[in-house]
Amino acid sequence: MVGEATEAANEGPDNEADRPVDIVALGIVTAAILLFLATGAAIGPSVVKSLTGQGPAPDRFLVNAFLLNVAIIIFGWSRYRQLCEEIQQRKRAERHARHLAETDPLTGFLNRRSFHRAVDALIREAALRDRAVMLAMIDLDNFKQVNDYNGHNTGDRLLQECARRISGCLPDRALISRIGGDEFAVAVEFDRSRVERIDRIAASLVEAIGQSVSVNSTPIDVTASIGLARSDIPRSDAPRSAPSGERAPGPDAQALLEMADIAMYHAKRQGRNSFYWFETAMAEEMRFRSDLEFGIRQGIANGEFVPFYEQQIDLQTGELTGFEMLARWNSPLFGIVAPDIFIPVAEDIGAIAELSEQLIARALDDARGWDARLTLSVNISPLQMRDPWFAQKLLKLLVEASFPPHRLEIEITESCLHQNLTQVRTLIASLKNQGIKVSLDDFGTGFNSLAMLRSLPFDRIKIDRSFISGLAENKDSMAIVHAIALLGKGLDLPVTAEGIETSEVLSHLQQYDRIKGQGYLYGKPRPAEHLAEWLEGMEIVADAEAVSDLAALRRRIEAARIDEQRASGAAPDPQARLA
Repeated sequence: MVGEATEAANEGPDNEADRPVDIVALGIVTAAILLFLATGAAIGPSVVKSLTGQGPAPDRFLVNAFLLNVAIIIFGWSRYRQLCEEIQQRKRAERHARHLAETDPLTGFLNRRSFHRAVDALIREAALRDRAVMLAMIDLDNFKQVNDYNGHNTGDRLLQECARRISGCLPDRALISRIGGDEFAVAVEFDRSRVERIDRIAASLVEAIGQSVSVNSTPIDVTASIGLARSDIPRSDAPRSAPSGERAPGPDAQALLEMADIAMYHAKRQGRNSFYWFETAMAEEMRFRSDLEFGIRQGIANGEFVPFYEQQIDLQTGELTGFEMLARWNSPLFGIVAPDIFIPVAEDIGAIAELSEQLIARALDDARGWDARLTLSVNISPLQMRDPWFAQKLLKLLVEASFPPHRLEIEITESCLHQNLTQVRTLIASLKNQGIKVSLDDFGTGFNSLAMLRSLPFDRIKIDRSFISGLAENKDSMAIVHAIALLGKGLDLPVTAEGIETSEVLSHLQQYDRIKGQGYLYGKPRPAEHLAEWLEGMEIVADAEAVSDLAALRRRIEAARIDEQRASGAAPDPQARLA
């Protein structure tokens, strides 16, 4: 729509007004015509009399001059037309080059530079009519996966289809731009008192883009996250007080783009497939996000990410069987940061693989000094499962740490299985061939079929903590845990319960066979240096006296923890005391 309008504007009414005129060629032709008329008038009567036999032939010089004038007129006029055509072609080439410089070749929409100029002009015109301009940033969710799995040709076809749908949702005078990659921007003039009209447009954009697309007989589902900003909101750097009767200056095109971009990222963090208006608090959140991203990159380089370890206990015998490695960020700016804060950010900025491999290497080095019967469990990001060389990278870490593969257990979430099942199956098989165990983490929170669980060679399933924490009070959670435990028994898969915090939950879980547990009931996760001291003071049940009473083992663990606190001069924490 925008591309066609721009092309028409470039080649339309201006053609006649800008038609070039070669003054020199036109002057020569004009002089030749005048000379032609003069010589023709001089020899014309003589020629007629000569032809009728009533007089002598005209003067030869004048005849030659007359014929030369005819030749000059023909040649001059032909050359003049050729020059005009050449100039016209050059003008058309210049207009076409300008069109290419101002529009996106794939969609025909304005590009970023020309969009800025057009939006600034639209803001000025709207202000004169006491109206406002809405600018929306539209980002296609998970578009990179479409390119990775289906090829760039399919991605281009999808962009063109989304461009068509965006055009169909907007009024005729809307400005549309492809900012870059999978990002579009639109600007619409609107009545300040009818903001609901913009809400309807944004909702229609989300709905239209979210409809399934078939490209080369391949169904593709893509959604959009949209951020909205309006030009009648004063600039954040504008003076707080304006002269009487004057409105504080509003944002220009660049500022509107930045505001809409912040709102768009807020929509992504809220679950995507939605739209949000810009609010000042979002800018503060965005600045905090930028600080996090910078801190994560610096933290990886400085080794600030450290492994903490949570005990894994055999619920039937009370035996300590191993530890799960949990990532923590020991940031000099933010302190100890939990993984649910920095892991999503690291995934977004593409730093999760380096961060994870750094943590696994440190954990393998720590676990090498444990009792040989203790296992190490580590979580893997879904993004790492897309790396076809992940198994080889993990094997390299095991070799460098001289750590036995059979003591390592990799935990993957159900969300990994939604990506590329064939690649996940190959990766799991490669890990198991090396002797590494693979467990399915957070089981029960995804949407995978039991047939998929049966087809993939998992060694263990882990019940999500959301079901365990409410086990004693919630009958639905109790029924789900019971079903998963029976499922594990039927598939000959041992089960691990996460999030055990009370003795009531523990008592309920002990009715099941082949089940391990972990949670704050057994102590909080410890850093490596504290864990090493704790292991030195504790005896593994299988190596020493048999401890059949789990409560006795818990008392011993609690006593060791209190001794550590007293030795360090800190008062025992009553909230951390085990039940």
